[in-house]
Amino acid sequence: MDDAAERTGYRRSAGSPRGQARRLELLASVTDDLAANGLVDFSLRRAAKAAGTTHKVLLYHFASAEDLLAQAVFALRERRIANALAAMADGGGQHTLAGRVGVAWRTLRDEEPGLRRVLDQAVGLTMYDPERYAELGRGSTLQYLELLVSFCPQRWSADRKREVAQLVLATLRGFVVHRLTSDDPGGAEAGFAALARALEREEAVGD
Repeated sequence: MDDAAERTGYRRSAGSPRGQARRLELLASVTDDLAANGLVDFSLRRAAKAAGTTHKVLLYHFASAEDLLAQAVFALRERRIANALAAMADGGGQHTLAGRVGVAWRTLRDEEPGLRRVLDQAVGLTMYDPERYAELGRGSTLQYLELLVSFCPQRWSADRKREVAQLVLATLRGFVVHRLTSDDPGGAEAGFAALARALEREEAVGD
């Protein structure tokens, strides 16, 4: 079979149910490798080794190395969000904005080091090379904002929910950076206590 026919065959099969299943299987293997080893030296060849295939096969299923990386990081952020929601359920549920954000913060603060490391590295890549890795940053904001908007009181307008969600997201990101760069471990906790009080006051305000 010549190269053109091989490429056509792969691309046709990639859209089939079997091809989609194979794509998800590859993505899961690459995602697990990132969680275990970080993404500092991420490459298609490393990803292919983790998935037990070749880099050419990965490129039949994913548009590029950046596409594969973005989708694997998306899956890891979904894992982080699922952990927060599970913690909320285990705690009997939280019925205030401050309470829900508190659970999310504690989950983020105490999560497994490998997950935290790779997601911190993804943010670093976005800042280091925004042209190449802009999608990592945009994807992060969209995923987390959706969760934080869902924490807001139902009676609030869509604009108000988004404004408060933006505030919470930016503040929590700042706390994460503070924990990584400061020798004051209590600083982020003190800051979060102030954020929680502000959210309680915001929720007490009428529409």
